[in-house]
Amino acid sequence: MIKGKFIDNLPKVYGIYTGGFLVFIILMAIAEQAGMSAKLIGIFFVAFTVLIYALIGWLSRTLQVDAYYVAGRQVPTVFNGMATAADWMSGASFVAMAGGIYFKGYGYMALLVGWTGGYVLVASLLAPYLRKFGCYTVPDFIGTRYGGNLARFSAVIVLTVASFTYVTAQINATGTIASVALDIPFGIAVYVGLASILMCSMLGGMRAVTWTQVAQYIVLIIAYLLPVFWISSKLGAGFFPHFMLADEVARIAELEGQFGFVKNSAADLATVPKGLAGITKAHSSVNATPWAFISLAVCMMAGTASLPHVMMRYFTTPSVRTARRSVGWSLFFIFLLYSSAPMLATLSKLSLIDPTLPTGIIGKTIAEVQSIDWYQNWNQANLMFISDFNGNGTLELNEFFMGGKAVVLATPEIAGLPYVISGLVAAGGMAAAMSTADGLVLAISNALSHDIYYKIINPKAETAKRLIVARVLLVLIGFAGATIAALEIQGILGSVIWAFDFAMSGLFFPLVLGVWWKRANAPGAVAGMLLGLISGTAYLIWVRSGGSGFLGITQLTFGIVGAAVSLVSMIVVSLITAAPDSATQKMVDDVRVPSGKTILAQK
Repeated sequence: MIKGKFIDNLPKVYGIYTGGFLVFIILMAIAEQAGMSAKLIGIFFVAFTVLIYALIGWLSRTLQVDAYYVAGRQVPTVFNGMATAADWMSGASFVAMAGGIYFKGYGYMALLVGWTGGYVLVASLLAPYLRKFGCYTVPDFIGTRYGGNLARFSAVIVLTVASFTYVTAQINATGTIASVALDIPFGIAVYVGLASILMCSMLGGMRAVTWTQVAQYIVLIIAYLLPVFWISSKLGAGFFPHFMLADEVARIAELEGQFGFVKNSAADLATVPKGLAGITKAHSSVNATPWAFISLAVCMMAGTASLPHVMMRYFTTPSVRTARRSVGWSLFFIFLLYSSAPMLATLSKLSLIDPTLPTGIIGKTIAEVQSIDWYQNWNQANLMFISDFNGNGTLELNEFFMGGKAVVLATPEIAGLPYVISGLVAAGGMAAAMSTADGLVLAISNALSHDIYYKIINPKAETAKRLIVARVLLVLIGFAGATIAALEIQGILGSVIWAFDFAMSGLFFPLVLGVWWKRANAPGAVAGMLLGLISGTAYLIWVRSGGSGFLGITQLTFGIVGAAVSLVSMIVVSLITAAPDSATQKMVDDVRVPSGKTILAQK
């Protein structure tokens, strides 16, 4: 029996939860040995974990504004770090990151550099100071710091565009996993994923999201690391493969040279299902130049420091000091997965193309490969495809295609691990996508309910009415996100990168200069947010429509254009308009002092 306050018993509570989850994995392994079907194992894993999250969400329900918006500002440092890591390591990180590295090469490491390096900017430039401000949302900070409803409304627009783009990618990921695990069409699965997301967040807001995200982090990190270590040991790369990465990459390069590569014709590629890529990295080159690598990393860093759902996590800590320490813990927990993504991509490719391994398929007859159970399962899910383009009946490098989403999800089966590990990976991917989607949907609905409805439309609204509005908006935004996700307009990874660029375009400099430049004023902030977002979006549309771009800026790095316009317009407009009043400038000075009451508490 656990006695005392929940906050005081967090290590014991989550220790019991972790032990219980490990016992569940063992029970599923025993059930598999006893003859339980793979489909049933997948259903049990997804259903069991989702029900646990839903239970935590129900137990965390609240009618208190402070608890709903910022979890009562009492989340301990380490646990906030875990929740932030879960919030951060989305379906893109869990499901699509290794796939990006697998197909596009190590140029995609720019994402890892940017996403982890961005926390340096968060810790040094923003998180402690926004926590000292004492606001509920990012637009709340913008509206109070610069003054006026126009600045607040502009921030909500940027937040909504960036977060909604991001949330469609997460619902896409939950739909992909649910469709495979539950054997249902993707168009239906996205709404199953949405229902799972809403169960975690609707009743308890940030408090429910926080405690479900801690639980989700435990599931996703176990699900990601266990297969990496197991496959590495099985393939002879050592139990801790990270130190052997260079050797394994060299082995892949040697094998690709040995097999050779025949470039597919346009007619060949026209027969390949949409969204699938060839087994080698020869089809496309990403970030092949130093500028391409650096520019993408910079966009991801600035985007990290601009995304509202990330900043919101540091509003939940008890103090400014704990907010700063929480960033460090966040980075540690994120590192555990990010340092393993390149290794998983390497082991997955090695499993498929090394003929000395029992899992290798290149060089075997196409009929033999098509008869393998794991190929049939993933081909049926439209995530794998084989065709005898070269007409010799033997599978060659240019004849096997796989969706980037399948690399993480299918690798345990390909490597010959028990199916219980595949079920675990599906549960981990679901946890990663759900945790981020929870935070994103909450960020949008909180901004609309608190900053638009309460601060602008109805400042006298009662607490119960405010929370009803927030919950209704939560459902509507989630439904809209699922509907867009079902259209599969953009891949998971591409949508996430766009979200970072949108956030960087409109919010990075208004946030940073709001803390560090007293002369920044409301007209400058509005100009920076709106012109930055508009110019970045226009550049994206131009490049997507066939424009050649300039200075090597692509559709993945359009945030550079938006942020540059935002910075210039903000400085110029601020300098040609009246300076903020003395009270506002004193407020900016006070924000940078770690001790003392929060700024909003002084008002």
